[in-house]
Amino acid sequence: MSRGTLLALQILVAVVCIAFWHIFATYTIGGVKLLPPFFFSTPFEVASRIVRWFVEGTIWKHLWITLVEAMLAFVVGSLAGVLIGFWFARKPMINAVFDPYVKMLNALPRVVLAPIFALWFGLGIASKVALGVTLVFFIVFFNVYQGVKEVSPTVLANARMLGMSERQLMRHVYWPSALSWMFSSLHTSVGFAVVGAVVGEYLGSAAGLGYIIQQAEGVFDVAGVFAGMFVLAVFVILIDMIVTVIEKRLLVWRPVASMDAR
Repeated sequence: MSRGTLLALQILVAVVCIAFWHIFATYTIGGVKLLPPFFFSTPFEVASRIVRWFVEGTIWKHLWITLVEAMLAFVVGSLAGVLIGFWFARKPMINAVFDPYVKMLNALPRVVLAPIFALWFGLGIASKVALGVTLVFFIVFFNVYQGVKEVSPTVLANARMLGMSERQLMRHVYWPSALSWMFSSLHTSVGFAVVGAVVGEYLGSAAGLGYIIQQAEGVFDVAGVFAGMFVLAVFVILIDMIVTVIEKRLLVWRPVASMDAR
């Protein structure tokens, strides 16, 4: 399947979903609207709201604030996850000691932590970044840890037989093995970094996409809620595309799987 065909099919799915939304929210079927506009709005109202936000320029400030919070959470959480994941994978004793504590912290519901971070760090950017870091860290940590542990014993034995030092093993064996796992986690982490920022804004802030959605919900503005969600979705897709470009640059050695073979 060509790239153009794939893109056309992806757009077609979106068009069909929006068409059904419009039909069910606009026309009655058996005297009943399956999607009452009061609860679901309509595609036209949502699109009009998004266009108005961008034309008036009111959305840019909120987008920038959410972007800064999400990027800081993404960078800090990813770096911490990579470094600690490598450390735990290479130090079995450390991993054995801290394993139950890592699992315990990972099991904590992040929404519960949001008010605590707001109490510790205030309602500024720090509390949103802290919440995003807790979401990103564990995803990256577990993937990097597993990537290092998945190194083939045969490859390791051959590398040591050739006289590689620990530093060379890290660069030429462990790092390439973990890289695919790491980027797989980064694609997921992008969304979670934005979720952390938006949830923090939703619970307490004066700007950001979460603030826009929270304000719309407060006055039962369903069109505003859906508009904020659509802007947020496109926002995440654009960031994920950047991660994909970086991934292709760093993983040029990896063979590309054919779509036809799947």
